[in-house]
Amino acid sequence: MTRVPRKFYEALAIGAPRPLREPPARVERMIHFVPPHIDKLRAKIGALAAQVDVVLGNLEDAIPIEAKVAAREGFVAMARATDFGSTGLWARVNALNSPWFLDDMTRLVGEVGDKLDVVMLPKVEGPWDIAFIDQYLALLEARHGLKEPILVHAILETAEGVNNVEAIAAASPRMHGMSLGPADLAASRAMKTTRVGGGHPDYRVLADANQAGGPRASAQQDLWHYTIARMVDACAANGIKPFYGPFGDFADAAACEAQFRNAFLMGCVGAWTLHPSQIAIAKKVFSPDPAEVAFAKRILEAMPDGAGAVMIDGKMQDDATWKQAKVIIDLARQVAAKDPALAERYAL
Repeated sequence: MTRVPRKFYEALAIGAPRPLREPPARVERMIHFVPPHIDKLRAKIGALAAQVDVVLGNLEDAIPIEAKVAAREGFVAMARATDFGSTGLWARVNALNSPWFLDDMTRLVGEVGDKLDVVMLPKVEGPWDIAFIDQYLALLEARHGLKEPILVHAILETAEGVNNVEAIAAASPRMHGMSLGPADLAASRAMKTTRVGGGHPDYRVLADANQAGGPRASAQQDLWHYTIARMVDACAANGIKPFYGPFGDFADAAACEAQFRNAFLMGCVGAWTLHPSQIAIAKKVFSPDPAEVAFAKRILEAMPDGAGAVMIDGKMQDDATWKQAKVIIDLARQVAAKDPALAERYAL
């Protein structure tokens, strides 16, 4: 069961802010993960915030059990001490079935809720998980007098979550978007890989044998193509944002860039960056190429209202390519507003 349309945008608690009808228009090319329990990393957050689109304090996986409380306290201290400006501040809280979830939520919303933009929720399995955190956030927002609702970002990392991806995307106006969580998803599906994101050398297609008996061409395939496509469709249909998740091999920048670019071309707007070396990769990949922007600009100038058809450089352009060009130009304008160097190259 879902709420009736007329009640979908009503506050879920007396005194809580009303849900947003349109999510904020923000550039979120990289969600940079920070372990807030490590003092020397937390001390660099001010400088880091100027380099990335989103700073995420990680309280869940990769944080040792004995450091869970320290990570939570470190996040509160980091949020209080830092002026994030236009950079988003997110937190990945512990899973709903963990012993740390309730304290994560009460401490973060109660003490720094006015600075917290998004709560990232791991291991979301269905719309019931979103309904729970939706109601719980509303109660906390009402208790602490927050003026703006905190959004929710779901991680798609179980087979059940993938099966329910459309319902998750539509579960609440609080939904910000979704990220692919390939490592946990691989375990949930019993996939035979220990890699965190990316491809696998044994997941291939082989060309037909030839009469000469020579070598047969072979190409590695993308393990995550199907899941990303489902996630992108669910997000696009519901006006929320799809993201690629982590790429675990920090030493292989080329493979990281290839995986990020595949996700970008399929419709993802950003990816997680787990290491400083991945920030520049995400920034490059998830910002439109200046040459593509220039060509898209020519399409829109040749077809101001999107009607009819024109020839540009020997290629037919019509209303469909006009829509494609507008996607690129709209994104370029958002990126240009945040990145002066790219704004100059885009010349919009």
